[in-house]
Amino acid sequence: MMKIGAILQACRERAGLSQEELAFRMNRSQSCISKFENSVKIPDAITFMEWFKQTNTQEVAVAFLMGMDGLTILQTLLPMVGGFVCWIIL
Repeated sequence: MMKIGAILQACRERAGLSQEELAFRMNRSQSCISKFENSVKIPDAITFMEWFKQTNTQEVAVAFLMGMDGLTILQTLLPMVGGFVCWIIL
């Protein structure tokens, strides 16, 4: 099973954000972002959803919450630009 940290990191990188930039947007420290990405710290629900909002990867959050495994998300869903799942959140 893939750790949530790898998915969070992939979403941040897809958005072209550094850890520092995401930390600023989320009012967190860079070390906090690093801990989430390394699965040292698990985000609460609000942080989890804010991460996907700030990285514009809400479709990944939906897939994860619907039970799609992390590897499938990284290999299939994350490379898609836009995606068909995005409209569900809107």
